[in-house]
Amino acid sequence: MRLIDLLRMSASNLLRRKLRTVLTVLGVVIGTASIVVMISLGLGLQKSSIEQIEQSGGLTTIEVYNYGGYGDSGEEETQKINDAVIETIAKIPHVELASPIMSISVLARHGAYEAYLRIKGMSAEALHSMKIDVGEGELPSEDDTLQFFYGNQVITDFYNAKTNEYFYGTEETAPVDLMNDPIFVIFDTDAYYQSQNSDGSTQPVAPPKKYIIPTCGIMAGGVEEYKENAWYVLADIEALQTQLKKIFKNKVIPGQPTTKSGKPYKEIYYEEVYVRVDDMDHVQEVQQAIQEMGYDTYSNAEWMEQTQSQMAMIQMVLGGIGAVSLFVAAIGIANTMMMSIYERTKEIGIIKVLGCDLGNIRSMFLMEAGFIGFFGGLIGLILSGIISLVINVVVKGASEGSYAQLSYIPLWLVMISLVFAVLVGMAAGFFPALRAMRLSPLAAIRNE
Repeated sequence: MRLIDLLRMSASNLLRRKLRTVLTVLGVVIGTASIVVMISLGLGLQKSSIEQIEQSGGLTTIEVYNYGGYGDSGEEETQKINDAVIETIAKIPHVELASPIMSISVLARHGAYEAYLRIKGMSAEALHSMKIDVGEGELPSEDDTLQFFYGNQVITDFYNAKTNEYFYGTEETAPVDLMNDPIFVIFDTDAYYQSQNSDGSTQPVAPPKKYIIPTCGIMAGGVEEYKENAWYVLADIEALQTQLKKIFKNKVIPGQPTTKSGKPYKEIYYEEVYVRVDDMDHVQEVQQAIQEMGYDTYSNAEWMEQTQSQMAMIQMVLGGIGAVSLFVAAIGIANTMMMSIYERTKEIGIIKVLGCDLGNIRSMFLMEAGFIGFFGGLIGLILSGIISLVINVVVKGASEGSYAQLSYIPLWLVMISLVFAVLVGMAAGFFPALRAMRLSPLAAIRNE
């Protein structure tokens, strides 16, 4: 018997009893939709976690830090992070980029509005590799002129110094255009406070000089949208160091270590290093090498491994819940096929007497079960797609955009689910097919 004949007979037998076929297919629809939606929720949670990690540094970055590790000259020199240490880290295998991080607090003013800003200096190459969403302007470039790139939440730091009106936590922000308004920056905040608090009993301190630092860009996003560096003002570290050395000539730059006599060192030391690795698989290897140098490290890959194991367990539990429905559907398929055999016993006997191969009889019943699994799986996937869309719309509205895609159905899940539904159907029809194949032709013909 040709394959086309088997397919035609299988389809004809299913259409002969439409209601029973529809009810059996409906069981597969519910089972497939349940398991796909359940797994999609786990995948959506995992995808959201990965996106959040990407926004907070990515999976291939390492933070090297030594907070408080450089004080006076009594501290071990090897624990300090200077340019030589940066070069050593950059030469470690699989390290694509190593950039020092220099931080300093400044006072920014525009009219009556003030803000205490945290400046973070990094190499221009590192800033461009961080995949920062630029709302206006551009990221700092390698230039001798210091330029500021403001995080999207920095504007909430500004307050009215005359009325002490704060805008943080409110729907309003200070009327300051960071992109176009001239922002006066005071780097020597100690001198500023001393000049403001002079009571006449001591020698008055001259107010420090104010600098207008041009703005090169602003990070994309609203004031309520948190991102990595949303509260920071980013700058090219070379330009920042050049500016600080001019301002604090023969003085200690804030945050820098001093000798026992209180004098500054000739070179700059750093508290942090930004390291990018070529692949996530090499992150732990690079971390170990840096830790052997005597420095502390942190990477999102450490937390991601724990998250992945937790997400795998969640997906197994959710998938198991959905699999119960598909198992019930498989029982329904087996029951339908057994009933079909009982009703078609005489037909099977005649086919055998006419010389039909036993393998063809088995294949015919397996095809019927496979058809049920295929169409049930296909309709179940369409239904699961609709349910997933509804879940995402509802959750996005309820969370005000925090979870844009709680349910995620990738293409591989669609393909695997459809194949799995067909296999489940054929597996459920296997034993009924064997029973049909083993029926005695004479007994089947005599059956009423």
